Amino acid sequence: MKTIVTSTHLVRNLGDCLARVKYRGEKFVIKKNDEIIAELLPSGDSGDATWSELAAAVAAYPADADFADDLERVNQFDSPPENP
Repeated sequence: MKTIVTSTHLVRNLGDCLARVKYRGEKFVIKKNDEIIAELLPSGDSGDATWSELAAAVAAYPADADFADDLERVNQFDSPPENP
């Protein structure tokens, strides 16, 4: 069962929500401004994946051709402030 919570509720009750996920296996759907933005669920056996399973999972997502350009643009604006 999934419980729908707002991001504000999650922030205010994070410890309780994490405990419910860990000990009861509950799942949460997080909404912000009436839009679903994330899900919080137990991690399961995520540490037991083989290299081939990892490679298949990565290959399932298409590469973003513009990602390197986006990083370059972000890095242009990421400079230390001048000393007054």
